[in-house]
Amino acid sequence: MTALQIEHLTKTYGPLTVLNDISMTLAPGQRVGVVGANGVGKSTLLKIITGELEPDGGRATLRPGVRLGYLPQDDSALEGTIGALIEQAFADLRAMEAELRTLETDMGSLTGDALGELLDRYGELTDAFERAGGWDADARVGVVLAGLRIDHLPRDRDVRSLSGGERARLQLALLLLSAPDVLLLDEPTNHLDVDSMTWLEGCVRDQRGAVLMVSHDRAFLNATVTSIIEIDEFSHRAKQYTGSYDDYLRAKTRERQRWEQEYAAQQDEIKDLRIAIHDEIRAMSQTKPTKKVGNDKFAKAFFKGRTEVHLTRKLDNVKERLARIEADPIPRPPRPLMFRPDFDPRALRGQFAITVSGVSKGYGPRRVIEDVSLSVAPDARIAIVGPNGSGKSTLLRMIVGIEAPDSGEVHISPQVQLGYLDQFGADLDDSQTVVDAYIDGSDLPEQAAISDLLVSGLFRYDEVRRTVGMLSGGQRRKLQIAKLIRQQANVLILDEPTNTLSFDVLEAFEDALRGFTGAIIAATHDRRFLEGFGGTVLTMGNRQLNAAR
Repeated sequence: MTALQIEHLTKTYGPLTVLNDISMTLAPGQRVGVVGANGVGKSTLLKIITGELEPDGGRATLRPGVRLGYLPQDDSALEGTIGALIEQAFADLRAMEAELRTLETDMGSLTGDALGELLDRYGELTDAFERAGGWDADARVGVVLAGLRIDHLPRDRDVRSLSGGERARLQLALLLLSAPDVLLLDEPTNHLDVDSMTWLEGCVRDQRGAVLMVSHDRAFLNATVTSIIEIDEFSHRAKQYTGSYDDYLRAKTRERQRWEQEYAAQQDEIKDLRIAIHDEIRAMSQTKPTKKVGNDKFAKAFFKGRTEVHLTRKLDNVKERLARIEADPIPRPPRPLMFRPDFDPRALRGQFAITVSGVSKGYGPRRVIEDVSLSVAPDARIAIVGPNGSGKSTLLRMIVGIEAPDSGEVHISPQVQLGYLDQFGADLDDSQTVVDAYIDGSDLPEQAAISDLLVSGLFRYDEVRRTVGMLSGGQRRKLQIAKLIRQQANVLILDEPTNTLSFDVLEAFEDALRGFTGAIIAATHDRRFLEGFGGTVLTMGNRQLNAAR
């Protein structure tokens, strides 16, 4: 039975199309992940379903009686104490429970059709109460709060005194306690540690209702979804893939292989058609009668004319076929991303590429990093994990020289050329065009730069002259990656490298990193990235850098 139906949804902002003819259905038991590059309209889709935004076309319809729950990315609506908010989360359950008690009281005084109608209503309400977890609601409070690691917070505490992470986890807890029939989640793993993520994965899998979630967390999607809907970055249309994230990735790999095969086959056909045109033109210039006709000049002309007509018709058919292909060709598949470091490994033999010695850093009275040391070999793979605000980005900025330590020192070997991918793209100039930003700091000719951007598949031709300020978060990240590859650095410093990218670009970027021969230091919270990264994992916490547990 369908709980939610979306029909031909379209949403635009001025000339920009965000959602284009999106249709889907959602039934109880289905858990659907919505994926795509930052800015393609994933959160907009959820807001249209909730009624917060109006579509420009189409509609989203909930089946009558279906209760909707929504977790936005912000928590601005939370006010009051934790205990009062928990009680508000049970408001629908309390109302159902009260009606059940009233119906039970009325059963003894009714007969006939009136009793039958009351029993029907009682049965419907009992089913709804059970689906919402009404029988064990109070017991679930402790389980949910503990799972999200906020059970230590006093129930009489005002939410305005909570940290941003605590507020976000409380909002998620309240939504789960309300047990809606359709659950909409927008980046639910933000602000969660690994243990809380693992608990949430099990909670989502156990949902009896339908779940529609936007998430950049590939490990979370892989553990929870029954299908994935991808919103294309360019067409803004949706395509559905059955199964987990791994199933989606395999399907995308097959699509890429078919694309490459079809492109190669078409290129072969274009080559053959051009050869055929050349051969037909040459044959026409050498046309001779095909039958022995003696000295009959009229017969010679007749047979020559018939031959020319045949060749002309054949030539026209070949030209027409070639014109049809060239009018709508299969686009060239992007070239795999690849780092080409300007680097002779022998130059650093027996040396460290980077040495961090006893650095400390604070901002006013707040100490962020205290006496941290780190030695980085020429081929090291070092991942740094830890909570937001623990100092991961600060350490990376000190390594690349953007910030100076209060004490201690950072030594970079003279043979090292650093490539830095910062978390927010602060190095990009919003007034520059994409191609100018890509060239910036090099002597690369413009046409060569445009060719690089197009062949990589990171940008289309109509995007390379857009200003950086017009780009989405995902497009800005792609520009940063393009610049990083162009620099030919031999040591990469990456701050949350997987943020805001569409999964196809992300997987290609990770493949390129696996082929990189120099050292990499990456600060990340992405579990899937860590699985394939290898090397050493260090944890930043309590102002120290230690080996991960």
